[in-house]
Amino acid sequence: MQDARKTDDTADDDLPDIVDLVVEMGHVAGSPARVDTLVEAATGFAKPARSENTQAAYAKDWRHFTGWCRREGFDPLPPSSQVIGLYIGACAAGDPKHGAPALSVATIERRLSGLAWNFAHRGQPMDRVDGHIATVLAGVRKKHAKAPRQKEPLLGDDLLAMIAMLGQDLRGMRDRAILLLGFAGSLRRSEIVGLDVVRNENGDGAGWVEIYPDKGALVTLRDRTGWREVEVGRGSSDQSCPVVALETWIKFGRIARGPLFRRISKDNKTVYVERLSDKHVARLVKKTALAAGIRADLAEGEREQLFAGHSLRAGLASSAEIEVRVQEQWGHASAGMTQKYQRRRDRFRVNRTKASGL
Repeated sequence: MQDARKTDDTADDDLPDIVDLVVEMGHVAGSPARVDTLVEAATGFAKPARSENTQAAYAKDWRHFTGWCRREGFDPLPPSSQVIGLYIGACAAGDPKHGAPALSVATIERRLSGLAWNFAHRGQPMDRVDGHIATVLAGVRKKHAKAPRQKEPLLGDDLLAMIAMLGQDLRGMRDRAILLLGFAGSLRRSEIVGLDVVRNENGDGAGWVEIYPDKGALVTLRDRTGWREVEVGRGSSDQSCPVVALETWIKFGRIARGPLFRRISKDNKTVYVERLSDKHVARLVKKTALAAGIRADLAEGEREQLFAGHSLRAGLASSAEIEVRVQEQWGHASAGMTQKYQRRRDRFRVNRTKASGL
């Protein structure tokens, strides 16, 4: 039987070794060719279990750790609690010689999670509670930890001021649609840039958008548990309507299929086929919020830390009050479950877009 494992340090190496799992459980009784077919099918289902962003982050964590080990003369495998403790300390202290800044507690903990996952799927688990790791991490937390600060939610009036900062060119049309759709749909930045313009269940995107005349837009998203739908109602005017902004961008961007939000050339005349990075959403929110003078009562440096992609998602939370009350009354764990029971409901009867002030 062929060994279907990857041997390099790419994101695909983050997948469980399905061959070993099957063999260890004693469930293989067929021919090697049959096993290879089963492995290929199982791997195809296992790979989407973790988002592309998560896979990329885990691969980056592993490269960072192995690179540090090479520079310091340590072996990355098997996992050594002493070495990992030294790595944590180095991350917290930074390395000016190699241009590496001191990492935050949150980043270090995220890196440890990535390492633990990588070690586990190489068959050599890391003991995260070992004293060499836990003691150093506790010391870093005590010395460097800061109280968490939530991002500032953006409200309807804020969005109106922000989109007024955008031009009427291609870039302005695209960014206006991003801000309005992201806010009205309460979407994550990865979900915004992951959308396709038409239905495509087998592509690399996170979902797609369907526009209903005189009603609104239905956003279908892929998440860890399957698919979910988000209704986006039309706004009170064309200037503040996320659906109109979406229609305008699709028309003038000449987008017929593939990624909905794409890169644009520097001369603002050409729309490329490549999907936009989710980092663009964070930069766009920060830039337009500052330009619009939102929270001008604070110092400039403090204002810069307030806004990010999550500000869009947080801003619409208050408009979900009706769904929350029904959800609590019926005892459902999620609003999605409540909506499944509302089989004859009008998708766009409750217009959160207008309720938010757009």
